[in-house]
Amino acid sequence: MRTRFAPAPTGWLHLGHVVNAEYVWRSGAQVLLRIEDHDRERCRAEYEAGILEDLDWLGYRPACPPVRQSDRDAVYREAVDVLARRGLVFACDCTRKEIEAGGAGQEAATGAPPIELWYAGRCRDRGLPLSDGLGWRVRMDPGIERFADEALGPQQQDPSAQCGDVLIRDRRNNWTYQFAATVDDFRQGIDLVIRGADLLPSTGRQIRLARLLGRESPAAFLHHPLIMKTADQKLSKSDGDTGVRDLRARGWTPDRVKAEARRLAKGI
Repeated sequence: MRTRFAPAPTGWLHLGHVVNAEYVWRSGAQVLLRIEDHDRERCRAEYEAGILEDLDWLGYRPACPPVRQSDRDAVYREAVDVLARRGLVFACDCTRKEIEAGGAGQEAATGAPPIELWYAGRCRDRGLPLSDGLGWRVRMDPGIERFADEALGPQQQDPSAQCGDVLIRDRRNNWTYQFAATVDDFRQGIDLVIRGADLLPSTGRQIRLARLLGRESPAAFLHHPLIMKTADQKLSKSDGDTGVRDLRARGWTPDRVKAEARRLAKGI
């Protein structure tokens, strides 16, 4: 089995990342380290350097040198070509305000407001060019994706009802998490995806995208509990007293940091 640890260098490593690392390295799978720096506006070289240093200090060592998404533009464009040949990709000039307004149509049809930003398909047949400054989307027709989560059991999701047509490249020319992670998991041979339960809703659309790209058998997924700041708010990179760098400065050992992460997660 091959899995990955995939931090985004938009902040320092914190206890929430340590929880994920514990699940990843305890899985027994070979671990690929993937730096998910697809968001060029928020990612910083100093954060990446700090993440790599903290991982080494904690003893989490991957099977090979890190792979950066910022180096993989050609891979993502090749994947777009695969989808485009099937007539599945289109350009979109909708603003967030227009997309939010489109969600009213879903609410009228279902009787309930959408639980996330939902795209109504306005640009599907407009024939806009796949050029810079426009969003790029993949058609998500209605259909259920079923999978068995290794921690949460049987699941089913309809990406069309959840989010509509999936954005794969934004108007600032950044590849999106949904697309870059799916392409990389496929092309890098990841067959076990271990991540926090907050990303469970992404699974059906990523399974669909991977199949459209040619993946015959989906990866296995395990969504683990999160460290929560409050009952309905997960720990974030901006929360104090949880950064690995801060804990190191206070004299904590790697074993103490890992033990605290396990205690707060209550499930490892």
